[in-house]
Amino acid sequence: MGLAGALRRSSCPRALREEAMSHLAVIGAGITGVTTAYALARNGHRVSVIERERYPAMDTSFANGGQLSASNAEVWNHASTIAKGLKWMVRRDAPLLLNPMPSWHKYSWIAEFLGEIRNYRANTVATARLAVLARRLLIETAARENIDFDLEQRGILHVYRDRAGFEHAGRVNALLAEGGLERRAVTPEEMRAIEPALEGAFHGGFYTPSDATGDIHRFTRGLAHACRRQGVAFLHEAKVEAVTADGAGVRIRWSQAGPQAGAAEVLEADGVVICAGIASRALAAQLGDRVNIYPVKGYSITVHLDDAESQAGAPWVSLLDDATKIVTSRLGRERFRVAGTAEFAGENRDIRAERIAPLVRWVRTLFPGVGTGRIQPWAGLRPMTPSMMPRVGPGRRPGVWYNTGHGHLGWTLSAGTAHLIAEAIGAAR
Repeated sequence: MGLAGALRRSSCPRALREEAMSHLAVIGAGITGVTTAYALARNGHRVSVIERERYPAMDTSFANGGQLSASNAEVWNHASTIAKGLKWMVRRDAPLLLNPMPSWHKYSWIAEFLGEIRNYRANTVATARLAVLARRLLIETAARENIDFDLEQRGILHVYRDRAGFEHAGRVNALLAEGGLERRAVTPEEMRAIEPALEGAFHGGFYTPSDATGDIHRFTRGLAHACRRQGVAFLHEAKVEAVTADGAGVRIRWSQAGPQAGAAEVLEADGVVICAGIASRALAAQLGDRVNIYPVKGYSITVHLDDAESQAGAPWVSLLDDATKIVTSRLGRERFRVAGTAEFAGENRDIRAERIAPLVRWVRTLFPGVGTGRIQPWAGLRPMTPSMMPRVGPGRRPGVWYNTGHGHLGWTLSAGTAHLIAEAIGAAR
């Protein structure tokens, strides 16, 4: 199922059905897995979620940049990204860092990434269209289920320090508009009217009033509770060891992790949806599918605003600084999230001081009134495909489906792809 075609056929979720259609397993309880479980349950399925962590949203869905950002839908497959990446290779604190250590997966992924440059325009438009749908569905879901997740609907302001960056953003703007997003250019004076706390010299910006921010961890945990109210079963601290599928159904062999470790058990279901982040690649290989996902590390800091000066000095409007590739979100009165960077270093979750330092320095420069004496650093692995497009659709074997590979837009796209996969599964029966 192509995303563009699915979006043309999709408008809003189906109503809750009275009778369950089938038993479906979802592997992964991050933002994608939980939104998928919710959409399937709303469509009348009996759903079981298998998650290796003790709680939902403990991995990549723990502390991201917080943006629900249709305005950030531009895929990275562009010549300008390659040029910047080559320039940044010699800087340890660069926004994009490629570990040169040889790895067949890494360099074959990069080769496919380069091959996708020809699809830059179409993929950017399709991502924008999906993001607009997903953002609406997620906010509607939060209202329906009464989920408090520090939602701020104040828009996102993209800031540019030079003419070249601003002019490129203007060309991107035409693609976003084709995808249904309204975003307008603003002058430096208008930028400071939108966010008075912002300091620094800028050439100009683009403002998207319809974008929003929130705490992904709080939302995912809240939605997991809503899933349980609808009868979804969660198996936590469950390590998936093998998945098999044939015309008779799906068998998932798993074992209990943690202190309650024991003998392997088998979960049988009519179908499975793989929403396992970077683990999706290995699971897909067991099922005869190739899902080329590479772990791209991102970092964040949560700045605790412990005094009145810091609370007044931190922005409420979300920002994306194009030159540094840093994004922000205000998470209530007492927290400020700052995130960014992309690091190609394999499955490595180490939090490196030289990658955190630019985030702290950025806060001190642009928001000097904010105290950075108490910060919480974090690193997560974004599951990225070479095309920057999520894999949403069926596998080769009956009953196997994928909703994975959302990269840096998992939070933004999750409700949309969950809706699409639930619709596709319903249509296939």
